[in-house]
Amino acid sequence: MILKPLATALTLALTAGTAFAQCGGDFGGFVAGLKQEAISRGHDPATVDRFFASVRYDPKVIQADRAQGVFQLDFTTFARRLISANRMQTGQRKAQEFAATFDRIERDYGISPGVLLAFWAFETDYGAFQGDYNTLNALVTLSHDCRRPELFRPQIFAALELYKHGDFEPASTTGAWAGEIGMVQMLPEDILTNGVDGDGDGHVTLKTSAPDALMSGASMLRSLGWRAGEPWLQEVSVPAELDWTKTGLDHQMTAAEWQALGVQPRAGTMLRPDLPASVLLPQGRNGPAFLAYPNYRVYFEWNQSFVYVLTAAYFATRLEGAPVFDPGNPEPGLSGEQMKELQRRLVARGYDVGDVDGILGEKTREAVQQVQLELGLPADAWPTPALLNRL
Repeated sequence: MILKPLATALTLALTAGTAFAQCGGDFGGFVAGLKQEAISRGHDPATVDRFFASVRYDPKVIQADRAQGVFQLDFTTFARRLISANRMQTGQRKAQEFAATFDRIERDYGISPGVLLAFWAFETDYGAFQGDYNTLNALVTLSHDCRRPELFRPQIFAALELYKHGDFEPASTTGAWAGEIGMVQMLPEDILTNGVDGDGDGHVTLKTSAPDALMSGASMLRSLGWRAGEPWLQEVSVPAELDWTKTGLDHQMTAAEWQALGVQPRAGTMLRPDLPASVLLPQGRNGPAFLAYPNYRVYFEWNQSFVYVLTAAYFATRLEGAPVFDPGNPEPGLSGEQMKELQRRLVARGYDVGDVDGILGEKTREAVQQVQLELGLPADAWPTPALLNRL
C-alpha cells in the first residue's frame, strides 16, 4: 500500500480548537479526548462508546508510515515494476466484466475506463489485496502520532458517521495502513462525501462491490476537478533543441504551440491541440517524454508522488491502447542518499525543496531546473551525479 495524502482530507478543519489534545500523550487519555470531542459534536454517548470500544494502538502502522522507499525509484523502474502483463490482461477482463459500470461512469462523470482501472490495479490489484490493518486502529494511531494528525484525525469522525449509517464496523473493518478502505482505497471522509451506491443495494460497500468502488472513485475524481471528456496524458517525442526551461508542470502552452516547437505525439495526433499542456521529462531530456493535459493535475489530489502519478496516468493510457513508452537513454540518476545530499546543497543555496527526504518530488525538480539554469546546464530538471558534483 502506498500512502495517499488526499487533498479532500486536508480540507476538513479541526473544529474543536484547543479543547482536546490533537496528538501525543498517553494513548488511553488521547482516546478519551476523542470520545469527548465526538460527544461535543453531537454524537450519542452510547454510540461513541460502542464505536471506540475496540480501538487499540498499532505500532505496525507507524512502521509502515516510516517506510515508503518505493518513491525513490525512477519513473522507468517504477513503471516497469507496477505495470505487468498480468495487470494489463486483468484490466482488459475487468473492463469487459464491468462494462455497464464503466459506461455509466463515462456517461455521468466523463471519465474514461482506463483511469479507474489503473487506480483499481495499483491500489489493490483489482481488489485482491485491500490491506489487513484494522482501519479504526490505523486512523487513531496515526492521529495520536504527531507527524500528520491534521490529515488523519478528521477521518476518525467521518468513520463514526459511516458507522452510524451501517457502513463501517470498528472491530472488523480493515484496509490499508493509512486508513484507506476498499478496492480503490478511499479514506472515510471521502467515502462519506463521494460514496455512491453503484449496485443499488442501499449501502456503499467499497470492499466487496466493484460498482460501488468504481462509481465512488469517479465521483471523487469529479469532485477534485476532473474535466469531463478531456484527455490527461499523451506520450510525445521532443526535439534536441527544445528550450528545456519551458518544460515541467509549472510551464504550460497549448498542445498546438508545443507542436509548433517540434513536440510530436509518438502515436496518432495531438489529442486536444487547443488545451493547455505541460511537457514532462521524468528522467530528463534523453528519457521518456509526455504531454500532460489539465486532468493530469487532478491525479495529484489523489496521490502526491510525482512518480506514482505519472505511472498511474500512463497506465491508464496503456489500458486504452497506447503503446509501451520509449524509455530513451537517460543519464543515470541519483541514489536515495545522493538525492538527500543534493537536496541539502540546494537548500544551502536558498532553494525550496520541501522535505530533505531523498525523493525527487515536484519542488526538488523545480529547484534542480533553476540551479541547472544558474549553472548554464540543460535545464531539464533531472538531477545527475554530474550536477551533484558541480554543487
